Amino acid sequence: MIRTRKLTRHFVVKKEKVEAVRDLDLHIESGEMVALLGPNGAGKSTTLRMLTTLLSPTSGTAEVAGYDVTTNQRGVRGRIGYIGQGNGAAHSQRGRDELVSQGRAYGMSVAAARARAAELISSLDLEGVADRIVSSLSGGQRRRLDIAMGLIHAPDLLFLDEPSTGLDPQNRANLQEHIHRLHAEHGTTIVLTTHYLEEADHLAERVIVIDHGRVIADDTPARLKADHAGDRIMLTFDHEDDARRGVAHSLGIAAPAHVEQDGARVLIEADGGAQLTPKLLLSLDGAGITVNSVEVARPTLDDVFLKLTGRSLREDAAIATPQSAITTSQENAA
Repeated sequence: MIRTRKLTRHFVVKKEKVEAVRDLDLHIESGEMVALLGPNGAGKSTTLRMLTTLLSPTSGTAEVAGYDVTTNQRGVRGRIGYIGQGNGAAHSQRGRDELVSQGRAYGMSVAAARARAAELISSLDLEGVADRIVSSLSGGQRRRLDIAMGLIHAPDLLFLDEPSTGLDPQNRANLQEHIHRLHAEHGTTIVLTTHYLEEADHLAERVIVIDHGRVIADDTPARLKADHAGDRIMLTFDHEDDARRGVAHSLGIAAPAHVEQDGARVLIEADGGAQLTPKLLLSLDGAGITVNSVEVARPTLDDVFLKLTGRSLREDAAIATPQSAITTSQENAA
C-alpha cells in the first residue's frame, strides 16, 4: 500500500537547509494499522503530507496505493482519505451536507453520496447531531465527522494525523474504539501519528519510530518493548546498607539486568519481571535481607522511546520545539 525509497524533504530557513525527512524507507502492506511515533519536528507530519501529495519530495520516491505521489497525484488522492490536525468541515454548514458535498467532490452521484453519508453517520454514532451546524458540535463529534469525511469515498488507505489531539479522555477513548472497529470490520489500511503512547499501543499492529527525519525502530509494540525496555522491579528497604546488600544479591539472581540504587531503594530492569520477582524475594529473605515493599511495572512505548532517543515522548508532546514550529510554518507555506 505504501512504499518509499530514500524519501527526503528539505526546507530553507534563513538561508540554512533544514532536513525535515531524510532518506526515509517505508514499506506498509494493505490492511495494516501502523502508528508513526516521534518528537515534535521529527518529520511525521511532513512524511504524511508527502504521502498524501500535499507536499512535494525534495528527492527520493514514494508510491501510495500503486501510484507515484509526484507523477500521479490524482490517482493517489482518489484512493486515500486524509484527516489532518485541524477540522475539515465548514463551521457554518450542517454535518450531513458536508459529507454529501465531499462525496460529490469525489465524483459520486447525489444518491450514492447521501447513502454513504447515512451509512457513516450510523457507524460513527452521529445520528443525533448530523443535521446540526458543525460549529455547535463537541470536539469529539467534530473529530468523528472529520473521519466520516475522509471515508466518504471508501478509500483503501486512511491517514490520521494526531486524531485525538485536544479531546478529553472519554472522547479520545470513544474515537479510538471507532478507529479500531473501522479497521477490524472493513480492513482499511490506517496510518496514524500520535503523541499518546497508550493510543499507539492499543490501536497499532506495528509502530514506526522516527527521529530527525529517519526511521530508528520498526516492529510490533510488544517486540519493541521486549527488545528495548525490560520490566521494572522497585525494591524498598529499611536502610541504605540493606539496599547495598540487596544490589549485590540481586545481581547474582537477576543477571543480566540493569540494577541501580537510590538511597534505600533498588531499581532492577530485566526481562520477565513478574516471574523473576518471587525468586528474588525468596532469595533475599533467605539471605536475611528484609524488603519493605516491591513494585513491578511492565515497560511502555515511552520507555522504548526514551531508550532509543534519550528523550521522553510524553514530555516532548507537552512542549513544541522551535524546530517543529519552523517545519510546520514552511510546510504550510509550501
